[in-house]
Amino acid sequence: MIILTKAQRKALFKIYRRDFPSWETPFYRVGKYGDTERVSSYHYRRLRKQVQPYFDNSGCVMLPWKGMWLGIETDGYTHS
Repeated sequence: MIILTKAQRKALFKIYRRDFPSWETPFYRVGKYGDTERVSSYHYRRLRKQVQPYFDNSGCVMLPWKGMWLGIETDGYTHS
């Protein structure tokens, strides 16, 4: 089990929102008429399950995304 820092979770959600921009949080999205609706985010949970630890003990995690690997540092800095 990988435990992410709060900054890493925020960075991961920003990556998720690149494909799903209507989501405000992992559980709320903007509906068709501008109202907010609560739904279960299956795709976000699936994305979080793809996170893998980096090979050293720096706390960086790696995410396969669109044909490349994204590294998310413990402070939320994301790099490829």
